[in-house]
Amino acid sequence: MICHLLDAAAMFGALWDGLLGDRMRERVAQELGLSSDEARSVLSFWAGLHDLGKITPVFQAQVPELFAAVGGDPLYRSVPGAEGERGFRHESATHWALTALLEEMGYPEGRRVGGRQLLRGAVGHQVAQLLGGHHGCFGEVLQEHEVRQAGEYQPGLGGPGWDGQRRVHLAELRRVTGAVAVPRRALPADLAVVVAGLVVVSDWLVSQVEVVESLMPPLGWRGTGGDVDAHWRRVRRRVGGVAAAAGIGRACFAAECFEEMFSFSPNPLQADLVEHLAGVVRSEGPGLLLVTAPTGDGKTEAALFAASVLGRAAGCRGMFVALPTMATADAMFPRVARFSDAALAGDRALTLLHSMAWLRPAAAWGVGEVEVSAGSGVAAEAYAWLAGSHRGLLAPLGVGTVDQVLSGVLPLRYNVLRLFGLAEKVFVVDEAHAYGPWMHQLLVRLLEWLGALGAPVVLLSATLSGRTASSLVDAYRRGAGHEEPSAVEPRYPGWMYVGSRSGKVSPPREVGSGRARTLDVAVRGVLWDTEDEPGAPPRVGGRREALRRELLPVVEEGGTALVCCTTVAEAQRTFRDLAGCFPELARAPGGLRILHSRFPGVVRQGITAECEVGYGKPAGPQDLEGPRPASILVATQVVEQSLDLDFDLVVSDLAPLAQLLQRAGRCRRHDRGAWGRPSWARGGERPRLVVLDPLGCGSGTVRPPASWGSVYDPGLLKRTSVLLARESAAGIAVPGDVQRLVDEVYAADFVDGLEASVHRELKRMDGERCAGEAAESYLAELAGICAPADVAGDLHRLSRRESGVTQELLTTRLGADSGRVLCVYEQGSGALTLDAEGRVAVPVRRGGLSRDELVLLVEHAAPVPGRWLLDESGREPVPDGWGKHPLLRDLVVLRMTPAGDGTWSTRGPGGRTITISHVGIERG
Repeated sequence: MICHLLDAAAMFGALWDGLLGDRMRERVAQELGLSSDEARSVLSFWAGLHDLGKITPVFQAQVPELFAAVGGDPLYRSVPGAEGERGFRHESATHWALTALLEEMGYPEGRRVGGRQLLRGAVGHQVAQLLGGHHGCFGEVLQEHEVRQAGEYQPGLGGPGWDGQRRVHLAELRRVTGAVAVPRRALPADLAVVVAGLVVVSDWLVSQVEVVESLMPPLGWRGTGGDVDAHWRRVRRRVGGVAAAAGIGRACFAAECFEEMFSFSPNPLQADLVEHLAGVVRSEGPGLLLVTAPTGDGKTEAALFAASVLGRAAGCRGMFVALPTMATADAMFPRVARFSDAALAGDRALTLLHSMAWLRPAAAWGVGEVEVSAGSGVAAEAYAWLAGSHRGLLAPLGVGTVDQVLSGVLPLRYNVLRLFGLAEKVFVVDEAHAYGPWMHQLLVRLLEWLGALGAPVVLLSATLSGRTASSLVDAYRRGAGHEEPSAVEPRYPGWMYVGSRSGKVSPPREVGSGRARTLDVAVRGVLWDTEDEPGAPPRVGGRREALRRELLPVVEEGGTALVCCTTVAEAQRTFRDLAGCFPELARAPGGLRILHSRFPGVVRQGITAECEVGYGKPAGPQDLEGPRPASILVATQVVEQSLDLDFDLVVSDLAPLAQLLQRAGRCRRHDRGAWGRPSWARGGERPRLVVLDPLGCGSGTVRPPASWGSVYDPGLLKRTSVLLARESAAGIAVPGDVQRLVDEVYAADFVDGLEASVHRELKRMDGERCAGEAAESYLAELAGICAPADVAGDLHRLSRRESGVTQELLTTRLGADSGRVLCVYEQGSGALTLDAEGRVAVPVRRGGLSRDELVLLVEHAAPVPGRWLLDESGREPVPDGWGKHPLLRDLVVLRMTPAGDGTWSTRGPGGRTITISHVGIERG
């Protein structure tokens, strides 16, 4: 026991020296009222004390044959049955035991709160509570009478023998670490999170089996003062190497010149940041940067350059880039890796964090939450440690989905470790506009914590309203101690900055765009006839007729078009309708494609790769000698963010304005020269967006088609419809008109001047939307942890869940309706395969699946609406061994049989027919 306590104390000292920056160490020492050297010794002492609660009969009785030797001593059997208190965990024992022991050492006591004698605010209690949370959850505040009579309230602490042993271990640990100083004050919440994170990491590093074995004292070691001192000297020499091998060191933002970081000169947005950002940061200190610019205007490179400026100014040890989807995170990962190679020095382990990151090849060392890139100078074995559960954010550099960091502000186990993982890093959020009220409220809370920590933040958005921008900026300012609200008016394209030191919001800078253009918007008011049979004649004025008319030039003269549908089912019906209308195009290789989420993963990856070749950047001069062959991609919202695609024409169903602008960014995205576009698209450089609008056909319709369900808010759709009808004649200047229109579509006075009936209905829908958003925001506020200023010395507030807040609510996005299915194909021989062709057998192994087999199954799974799977009748039983793995536990297996014409089908849960074919998975 004493050796483990010393190991953890030594490791904490090594991390204090090598992982924390000078500013963070100075802040912690100043808050404690200690010198830097005193703080190092005292905090190392604390870290060693984390497992003092293992000196209890409850814990020691786990090895009965050894415990029997102690149990015979009257001092150790004075509390009969204490060893049976299995619910009394050792970390709770640490909390209970240390509170009184530290108070006896002179640690300042607490104060009376609310008429009850609580120990909130007591330095000793905060330390005990912090160390009692080293397994990821903090215990409740103890009352003074509980501490005074701890043995009565917690008999698992044992009698005087156990108390004496705890005192001896504490005294010896204090002697060896030299922690004679006494802190004067408790730590604020943000710094308590930093110290707690360091304690957890210290414990984890020295608890590795190979490390324990390498640090074991020699035979004959008896724990005398000399023995303890010798172990301390030996372990201090060794722990630095253990920390380095784990890959959690500090990266250094070495490059200062934009051209050093990237292989090109800056565009206008990037050049303005190069010229002005460093001066603003020197004046205002590290803070938050908001960049707003159209899709394709180089926001990513602007953010990475800004991260280097902010990282150097704040003395950061790395950065994390958060994105809305797994696809966008996967695409960003290699870009950050290239930036790291060009612009950073020091320890540069780079992790990819999302639920399926382990599927990527570089994660070959084992199934985990992360993929880690092998940076130069870091041994491969380091990444095995970072790939473990909860550890990915500890790497200096990271890319991942935003939910990975938002977990830090939910009362989940080890949430403080995620907050600690962002301390002293630059936090970059891409697509800051892309989150609903639930995620937005959690992001607001996270920014409060980052403001308190002084961590620099870069927010990127293509379409961000002033109201949303203000909420994000003010959250960061509140965390930094500036309560008064600000008035944020983003410029588009442009940037603005707020310093954490002063809280001052700099005047927004509007910059030119190298890709300024006018979007040619054609609004087609249509009757919604998507449910008509593909072979039926199109209705006059219907969507099917309008779509065929718009796509006819593509079919006859060549070129490419994107057709973006609202739902998967409508994308599938649209694909079939176009295939029937343009049979030659459908037969041509790559002539007609469909892409959406409801494909098996491996199939979707293949389609995505084809799209990147067919519609991506020109591969060379040969791609610019003429227009591309006729090709149409029918897709859903999956093309909005994650894929770098370029079309000659974009046709979209009505969607909120921000989404339409995102889709329009896929039109004429890349320069294809004078001859790279078809003749029908050479009349000018204006990208063309055709909007199929079921609300704009002159009938006064306000409600969208019933088949759309709740994909988009009806009020926003109607507002967008009205706005497009007014703006489309002159076109939309990008970027010139974008900020005005994005703010206008949300404006409260938007309804003024509309026809009376439309005014009333739109006001009603606005009320429904605002109520729904308020409800989601309230639930996020209720479910999340409190702001750092509200912790008030009680770390339990970071772990406490309000009544009714369940694990399921915390770990899934509110309103999510998703399930996963695995289609297995029954061949004529009776064999089951993962593919229709019968080449890939379904892996079944009683002893458990290998990693490759597990990857194979997950790659062939597909997401479907959760309501499809609510009824458990008709489900195929999961093969032996599958249900034991968390990635397969919720998988629904569907046994598919041939239904003709390349289609396979089954009776799914509830008796409804589910089919799979070249258009994906459908339900009858």
